Amino acid sequence: MLRLAAILSLSLCLAPPLAAQDDPPSRVAALSWGLAASLVALGVDPVAVADVEGYRTWVGTPALPEGTRDVGLRTEPNLEALAEAAPDLILVSDQQADMEPALRGIAEVWHIEGFDAGQDNADAARAALRDLGARLGRGAQARDVLAEVDARVAAAGARVRDHFDGAPPPVLPIRLLTPTTVRVHGANGMALAALEGMGLTHPDPGTPTEWGFVQRPVEDLAAFEEAAVVNFVPFPARDALFDTQLWSFMPFVRGGRFAEAGPVWTFGGPVSIATLAEAMADALLTLDPEVAR
Repeated sequence: MLRLAAILSLSLCLAPPLAAQDDPPSRVAALSWGLAASLVALGVDPVAVADVEGYRTWVGTPALPEGTRDVGLRTEPNLEALAEAAPDLILVSDQQADMEPALRGIAEVWHIEGFDAGQDNADAARAALRDLGARLGRGAQARDVLAEVDARVAAAGARVRDHFDGAPPPVLPIRLLTPTTVRVHGANGMALAALEGMGLTHPDPGTPTEWGFVQRPVEDLAAFEEAAVVNFVPFPARDALFDTQLWSFMPFVRGGRFAEAGPVWTFGGPVSIATLAEAMADALLTLDPEVAR
């Protein structure tokens, strides 16, 4: 408690005056990777981001500017480092909700709702980008970003349909976690939003969940006999799974319908939908269209 009190005291000393509502903030920090990506897409260089190296490993694009200040973990940001960055606006998502009182001692905090089973996550992300653009005085840029997202997704789908001569297989997006567990991305997920925008189909999207995925044993993938399976990398334990008999007998492995994509963040904002679409298209184009039918 004493350390937290000291940090809050330091934060109050270092915090700049809050920007007036009609004076767009110029120094913005983001404690969510998705919100950091949205800032960069709007042409705003964040003054601080939580876990910069993690962003570069798992998100990749849009790239953070060189020298972006790292303020620690997304779940436990370093308040002293954040205060030293002197933001006038801090963007947080649900993951940082319990820290908002402490963060308000540094600067204005804007909580942008994240993922929820009761909403359409892709539509909510688009609305959040429009709201963020309006708050930062970049409403026109937000509209341009969304138009570009739609164009990129459509173009990615056209590439896939052309590669498969108009008859692409159903596509199952996954993220292998360990040699025994996998996330299967489906209803209410950004990967499915990308597939639908591309004009492609999912073999079994299931029911909507908060994050748009279900975690399953790897052996459950054997049920997808006709689908092309796209795994989002990185997957550090690849050799421990790919060298097994279980994996070699998967129908999509034997049928030449397995490909890898990324790195790309599956829990980002609208820009991630375009990046997901392009990454999946690039992966699917590595498959032999005849073998993969």
